[in-house]
Amino acid sequence: MSFASLEGKRALVTGASKGIGRAIAEELARGGAEVVVGYRTGTEEAEALAGEIGGRAVQADVSSAEEAARLVEEAGDLDILVNNAGLTRDGLLARMSDDDWRTVLETNLSSVFYTCRAVCRPMMKKRAGSIVNVSSIVGIHGNWGQTNYGASKAGIIGFTKSLARELGSRGVRANVVAPGYVRTQLTDVLPEEATSAMLGNTPLGRLGEPQDVAGAVRFLCSDEASFVTGDVLLVDGGLGM
Repeated sequence: MSFASLEGKRALVTGASKGIGRAIAEELARGGAEVVVGYRTGTEEAEALAGEIGGRAVQADVSSAEEAARLVEEAGDLDILVNNAGLTRDGLLARMSDDDWRTVLETNLSSVFYTCRAVCRPMMKKRAGSIVNVSSIVGIHGNWGQTNYGASKAGIIGFTKSLARELGSRGVRANVVAPGYVRTQLTDVLPEEATSAMLGNTPLGRLGEPQDVAGAVRFLCSDEASFVTGDVLLVDGGLGM
């Protein structure tokens, strides 16, 4: 059996139609898991991905408690939950609208609460399960113009640590992966000077790739990480040291 094998496990990945979420879904499937591709937009991409990895695509807006619960129910008997859904609406706090604040918090943080609440009882009942919530280096160090995003990603860390304490006695683990600056559609639009500044502060001297994050998630989902819970794994090229 290969290292970090996920054979016989079923996983749900939210925000999986593109970027980091897509890479996570592909990696978990490569490890042998049956993967449910959760998505809000990008139906064609999600369906195509599900076909490629032999999984299923289920549409849901996880910022809604009802939709998140439906997604978990349709996914079936889960061994793994990866919360990756998220968005940004950047801007200075002095000019930030209530809508930009609420939308980011509901999509990035409340969605994690909704899906974890839906999955925790079944996992506790079978005394097994792995939850991985995707945060960000911004949730640890902050970033100019991202008070809403930073709050949501910091909230994920505190939420997950508390969840790990609640579920540990039932054999369910909860961890966080916090990516640094990863090459996705979100970073592709950054000004060149901003990217150069990031690279200058990153000891490995490069942007991350979605696959870098996916490998870390696969490890945390596997039995090789059976004694790891409540942890925050930085996948940032050393940026957060």
